[in-house]
Amino acid sequence: MKNKLYLLLSLLIVAVPLGLLSENPAWGEWEEDYYEKILGFIPTGIKNAHTLSSPLPDYSINGMNEVVSYYLSALLGLVLVYGIFYIFTKITAKKQDNHGSA
Repeated sequence: MKNKLYLLLSLLIVAVPLGLLSENPAWGEWEEDYYEKILGFIPTGIKNAHTLSSPLPDYSINGMNEVVSYYLSALLGLVLVYGIFYIFTKITAKKQDNHGSA
């Protein structure tokens, strides 16, 4: 099962730069006027989002090839998500062990 998961994740990482071929923005990365058109208003959180900074704006690193930047961004996201789930499973497993032994 783990091997299939790793294969799937590897294929998704390899497919990351395919988004560069599209002229459409990635899901959730729409301009404010798109929200206005679709929803009829711009949500407050999106209006105020311009004050936030991004560690990798536009998935790019200064002076680096765009495709390489996309791969690094995908790997960083994968490591962060995996790390969060790893920590979460360790915490929940520890709680289950404590409840089972009591």
